[in-house]
Amino acid sequence: MIKPGEEWGRPASSAPDVEVVGGDADLAAAVARLPGVLVRFRPDATSDLAGAVGLDRAVDLGVELDLDLLRLDDGPPPAEPVPVAVNMPVAVNMVVVGRPPDALGPWVRCFGANVAIDGRSVFHGPCTTIVVATGQFRNGLDVVPRGHPGDGRAEVQIYAVARRQRRELRNRLSTGTHVPHPGITQRSGSRVRVSIDRRVPVEIDGRLAPEADRVDISVVPGAYRLLL
Repeated sequence: MIKPGEEWGRPASSAPDVEVVGGDADLAAAVARLPGVLVRFRPDATSDLAGAVGLDRAVDLGVELDLDLLRLDDGPPPAEPVPVAVNMPVAVNMVVVGRPPDALGPWVRCFGANVAIDGRSVFHGPCTTIVVATGQFRNGLDVVPRGHPGDGRAEVQIYAVARRQRRELRNRLSTGTHVPHPGITQRSGSRVRVSIDRRVPVEIDGRLAPEADRVDISVVPGAYRLLL
């Protein structure tokens, strides 16, 4: 886990343990049960994590980065990287509950939500979208400008934006200037609990998961190492 003022990354300690080709969900599946694994990731065009860490520009720099994992479960937050059960969803970049920010139109209905971070309530009321991210981008858009995939924390955004303001919000996503916004609550923490009054769509690293009315997410800091 990187701390303020520390340089991120160090010379690679060994050859990679595994190579993964594909998108962020493919990377998440590969590292989920291999805590601390050193990965050479060959991202495809769908990978948003690649943009956050500069992998889309780096070519064999011989540097490894400690990266975090988002674990969706009901258990206590782990004290250190641990194996993830086969049926336990994980993400290396972002989880979206409800309608994604770039799909917010005036017709999108709100749902009632309670959001707690590290045991403290931070939001109670109607919203359209809840974003929990270690990374910064979604579909190439700068959705979470403060996202850092190696700082041991998740950035949380809760969207309760008025219908008439949603078009302008969508237009600002590419530059990250949609925040700060009075209709978007921003917080960060290591454990996020979301309770909803009805089942809504859930997206994990760009792939749809079963609809849910409760989502619990914990950050596994330094869960794997990425080779640049």
